[in-house]
Amino acid sequence: MSSGFSPSALVKLAYNVNLAFESIAHNKTRAVLTSLGIVFGVASVISMLSIGRGAQEEILEQMKLLGTNNVIVKPVVKQVEGDVSDDTQSEAEAERRPFSPGLSLADAQAIEATIPGVAYVSPEIEMETMAIRSGRRRSVKLIGVDQTYFQDGQFELAEGTYFSEAHLADAIPVCVIGQEIKTRFFAAEAPIGKRIKCGDLWLTVIGVLEQRQLDAESLQHLGIRNYNLDIYTPISTQLLRFSDRARLTERDLQADGDAQSGGSDNYHQVDRLVVRVTGTDYVKPVAEVISRMLERRHYGVVDFEVIIPEVLLAQERRTQAIFNVVLAAIASISLIVGGIGIMNIMLASVLERIREIGVRRSIGATKKDVIYQFLVESVAISFTGGVLGILLGVGLSFGIESSTGISTIITAQSVLLAFVVSVTVGLAFGLLPARRAASMDPVEALRHE
Repeated sequence: MSSGFSPSALVKLAYNVNLAFESIAHNKTRAVLTSLGIVFGVASVISMLSIGRGAQEEILEQMKLLGTNNVIVKPVVKQVEGDVSDDTQSEAEAERRPFSPGLSLADAQAIEATIPGVAYVSPEIEMETMAIRSGRRRSVKLIGVDQTYFQDGQFELAEGTYFSEAHLADAIPVCVIGQEIKTRFFAAEAPIGKRIKCGDLWLTVIGVLEQRQLDAESLQHLGIRNYNLDIYTPISTQLLRFSDRARLTERDLQADGDAQSGGSDNYHQVDRLVVRVTGTDYVKPVAEVISRMLERRHYGVVDFEVIIPEVLLAQERRTQAIFNVVLAAIASISLIVGGIGIMNIMLASVLERIREIGVRRSIGATKKDVIYQFLVESVAISFTGGVLGILLGVGLSFGIESSTGISTIITAQSVLLAFVVSVTVGLAFGLLPARRAASMDPVEALRHE
C-alpha cells in the first residue's frame, strides 16, 4: 500500500486551493474585512511572544548582574526630623535608648568569619562626584571596593589591571574606569597611567572595564547602576581621602540633630555589602542569619535591609507571567472574533453558492470533496490574515522596542506558532460551514434559484 498523497488527491487539493483563491479574489473587500480579526490576533501573538522572550532575556541578564548566589545588605538612612525630642521623654531615657554604629567594614568581616556558607563579603561605598580632565567634566559615581568585588565574573578588563593588595593597604589614589568614562575623557589617548580628577583628588587610571550592555531604565528598580559610567577606587582610599564615616555614629548625629531643623544624615560606613554564598540552597538561610547577626551588632536597631536578588527576580518573573497571560487573553479574544467572522462569512457563502454545490455534487463530487473545498477556502482566508498578522506583529514589536525601550526578541518559533494558530482557527471555524454545504441534497440544491 502506498503512503502519502496519491496524484488524484494532489490534483483535488490544487483544484480546491484554486477555487478558494478565485472566491477570495472575487470578493476582495469581504475577504479582507473577514481576515482582520485574524490579522490582529496573530499580530498580538507575535508581539506577546517577542515581549515575553525579551523580558526573559532581560531577567537572565539581571540574574548575571545581581547574582543568584548573592545576598545584598543595604543601610537604611534615617531622616532626622526638626523636632526629634519628645516632650514626654526625659533626657535620661533618651540616653538609655540604644544607638547603632551603622553598617560597617566590621560587619562585613564578622559575616565572612562566622557564618557558614559565605564565600566572601564585598563592601561598597558609593558617592556622587564631579570628574574633571582636560576641560571636560561629568557627574559620575565613585565606588569604593576591594578585590573581591571583581571576583564574581561580572566584569572583564579591557586593559590594565585591578587593585593590588598594596593599593588597598596603603590607600593609594588609583582607579579602574568604565568604558563611557574612557570614551569621554580619554578618547584620543590610552588611559592607563593617566590621571583624572574626582572631587578634589587626582586618581591614576590602572584599568579599564569592558563595555556592559545595560538597559538602565528597566533595571533601575533592581538597584543596578550603569557600570560604564562608574569609577572604582580601593575602598580604603574612599574612606581615607573622601569621607571618613567610620568615626560618625548615630548618637553623634542625634546630638547634632537636636539643634537643627531637619535633614537627611548617613552614619553608615559602607553603602552596600554583597555577600557571596557558596550555593543557591544556602541563600535564604544565610540571609536570615545575617539579619539576626546585624540586629545584635546594631543593638536592636534595624537600620539595614537584607535583599535576596533571587526573590526579586522571582517576583519580576511572576509579574511578567501575569502580563503574558493578559496579552494571551487579548490575542485569544482577537483570534476567536476573527474565527467567528470567518464562520459567518463562510455560512453566507454557502447560502450564496447552493446551486454551485448542487452542480458539483451532480457531476460526481462527493461530500468529502465539498467539505475540502470550503475548508480550503476558510483556511486560505485565515492564512492570508496570518501572513498579514505576522508582518504587522513584527512591525509592532520593533515599534514597541524603539518607542518604549522594552526589549523584544522575535524568533522563528514564534512566527511558526502564529502561522499554525491562524491555520488552526481557519480549520476549526470553517468546519461547520463546510459540513453544512456537504449535507445539502444535490437535487434540492439544483432547484435553488
